[in-house]
Amino acid sequence: MFFILMILLTFFASLIGVTVGFGLSTIMIPVLVIFYPFTQVLLLVGVIHWFSNIWKIAFFKHGIDWSLILSFGIPGVIAAILGARLAFIESQAILSRTLGIFLIIYVIFLLLNPTFQIKKQYGIAIIGGGISGFLAGIFGFRGAIRSSFLSTFNLPKAVFIATGAVIALSIDTARLITYWIEGHQLEIVPLWVLGILIGVSWTGSFSARYIVKYIPQEKFRFVVVLFLLIMSIKLIVFPSA
Repeated sequence: MFFILMILLTFFASLIGVTVGFGLSTIMIPVLVIFYPFTQVLLLVGVIHWFSNIWKIAFFKHGIDWSLILSFGIPGVIAAILGARLAFIESQAILSRTLGIFLIIYVIFLLLNPTFQIKKQYGIAIIGGGISGFLAGIFGFRGAIRSSFLSTFNLPKAVFIATGAVIALSIDTARLITYWIEGHQLEIVPLWVLGILIGVSWTGSFSARYIVKYIPQEKFRFVVVLFLLIMSIKLIVFPSA
């Protein structure tokens, strides 16, 4: 029964993650830490998330903005390595709530100013990449903060999803390698179960690309902001322990 629930959780998280460009880790980690040690959950979800980004890139590859990826991704990778080294020795509840408060203020601002946007600026992308990468390493999720920065550019939905996926893939690669170097290995599920979950993540991602097609571009940003609100409330009420 628990195996079936894990499959459903992976499918649902992948579906949401592709539809709004983030959310897989933010959904899976809080549920799985109820049953497994946090360090093991970071590894398991990290691997699934890595493959989920591959699926996003494959489905939305024509929307990749390489200049934004370089300015956002490079500082993100560096910060992810630092965060990953701290992930297993630092308390995370305070930082989770702080992030949640920041996001909820940001969401309120966007709801009050629905047409707000700024031009793509590399300085903002560098800051966003660094913060996003650090949170990826130490928490295992950072899609909400990455998306909050990218949403200020009001990108076309395919560009938003694909560019975010390439950035996330580079950061995930850095943090997973760091976990491995630090001596952490995935032990809570056998390889065949991991393989099934990776396959389920593809199914969820494949299904989501059809949902994205039916979300009008002018409504897409609102969908992202709404999900950011949900995630911010989750971080405040149920922070990572």
